[in-house]
Formats: sequence, C-alpha cells, structure tokens
Amino acid sequence: MARPEDLPAMTAIRISVSENHMSVEQMAERGIPPDGTLAEMAAGDLGAWVAEEQDGLVAFAMADRRNASLFALFTKPGREGKGHGSALLAAAEAWLIEMGHREAWLTTATDSRAAAFYALKGRRTTDEGDPGDTLFRKSLAR
Repeated sequence: MARPEDLPAMTAIRISVSENHMSVEQMAERGIPPDGTLAEMAAGDLGAWVAEEQDGLVAFAMADRRNASLFALFTKPGREGKGHGSALLAAAEAWLIEMGHREAWLTTATDSRAAAFYALKGRRTTDEGDPGDTLFRKSLAR
C-alpha cells in the first residue's frame, strides 16, 4: 500500500505521462487536488499501491472503494513492460474484492495503450462512456 509521503512521487509520475496527460492544475479542476486525495486515502475510500525500483517509485495504482472504480494506473515513462502495471492492477482488484465488490470498472482513451492493456487483462468493453473513451468492466467473482 502507498503511504501519504508517496503522493508527491505518484503525482510526478502522473504528470509525466504523455497518454492521458493532466497537469496538477487540470487534476484540481477535475476535483483531484493533492490534499483531497490524501484525505480520501486516510479515510480508506481510496486504496493506493506503488511499485518501486532502486531509484524510487516507478508506478502506482488507485482504486475507489465507494464505486469500485480503478481510479488510476500509471507507469513512469521508460519503465513500462516490467510487470508493474499487472501487479498493481491485481492488487487493486484484490482490494476491491475485500471491500465487497463483485465488479470493477474504469475508463480510458479508446485508442490508447492503456485500452489495449486492460483488454488483455480480461476487462470487457461496454457501450457506455464519453465519446473518445472506453468504459471497461471486469467481474471480480472468484
């Protein structure tokens, strides 16, 4: 699990990606300010996990227990393809199961590498969602 002191490194990873890029200001405009994220983590509403290599954090994931969404899954550019995303996705899904959910969902840009990743990980697409985005769902039944 991520710790509150991991949030600056998580934010640095989040703003470093080219696909689905958002600045700190854009995240705040969408209702994702750092202090709010910390409060939701402390309240247990957001689960967060990190992957580390020798030089620090290289990937993170966040899930929301209130609505069973995968809130974020990002890998530092140049660190992709090492299994961090798969491990973090599995951790988030396991946590959502512990929280009592039977299904998880997320949205991502339709033609992104992330969409291909989630499809390979057993998520099914739906006709729901905003134009340009794909909504994925996955049964968490064991």
